[in-house]
Amino acid sequence: MEANPSAAEIAERLGNREVRGEPETRVARAHELRGAGAGDLCFARTRKHWEEAGSPTACVILVGEGMSLGAVAEIVSPNPSLDFSRAARILVPASVRPSGIHPSAAVHPSARLAADVAVGASSVVGADCEIGSGTVLHANVTLYDGVRLGSNCELHAGVVLRDGVEVGDRAIIHSGAVLGADGFGYEFDEQGLLEKVPQVGGVSVGDDVEIGANTTIDRARLGVTRIGNRCKIDNLVQIAHNCELGDDSVVISQAGFAGGARTGRGVAVLAQAGVLGHVYVGDRAVIGARAGVKDDVPAGARMFGAPAVAGSAWHRSVKLMERLPELLKRLRALERRVSGDDGS
Repeated sequence: MEANPSAAEIAERLGNREVRGEPETRVARAHELRGAGAGDLCFARTRKHWEEAGSPTACVILVGEGMSLGAVAEIVSPNPSLDFSRAARILVPASVRPSGIHPSAAVHPSARLAADVAVGASSVVGADCEIGSGTVLHANVTLYDGVRLGSNCELHAGVVLRDGVEVGDRAIIHSGAVLGADGFGYEFDEQGLLEKVPQVGGVSVGDDVEIGANTTIDRARLGVTRIGNRCKIDNLVQIAHNCELGDDSVVISQAGFAGGARTGRGVAVLAQAGVLGHVYVGDRAVIGARAGVKDDVPAGARMFGAPAVAGSAWHRSVKLMERLPELLKRLRALERRVSGDDGS
């Protein structure tokens, strides 16, 4: 698509969306709603969202079905936020990726790289590694021996994949992530001192997975720590040895899984939640922020609190906690009446 496409051209690329207003209005950039002006493309979740942003009308706005804001041009969408993300890919140029193998990179002679693989400055590719077509390693990426990396992956600066880690196709791994470090395993010896348990298993990551910055996924003690297809893992997440994350699951920042924890498909684990070792979280369950999960969770459950309880029970508890001062006051008044100290 040419630079500065029209609202009509963007609407066509999004699936022939309806355009209200002036369809030939040109768009130069994607922009947040607040402060938007001529040439900007924005989206509005609700009329309130638009009003809180100052009610701009000079920009092109993606709006929900049944919503009209009087902008110069409006693209009607069943999901304005999703369509805005897709339109932004049209408007925002992709970053320039490295190409070829940088002179400062160290690639072991036994490594097998597809012809179009890019390896950035000071990166290291160990013995017997295998890297698929279209994959990019940015600067200072380290692949230990025996890593298997699929096609069209992107590993950002500072990523480390330890010995034997396997990653599928189209993975995105952000800076500072470490996959395959030793799991945290120790036993007390005869003298009561901690003796390290060898971690000799592996890590397997499926296709279309994204792993955030400074996230750590430990190798299994035995067997495999497994991340399913299409999982999305935020920054600063800890996944311990022998964990299994089911396909299409989402884990938000600072959540942690202890060794052997497993999830089904489509699970959402929100920020700072913790899942105890060897616990199973069923399909489509939601673990609320800061929840502490100590027991298995059934499919579809919504768990909150520490220790985590079902959402309905948690909400009742919160409402009762809000009433505690009032209830305490009533209890003390009742005690005074019973003891005859109420002055009556």
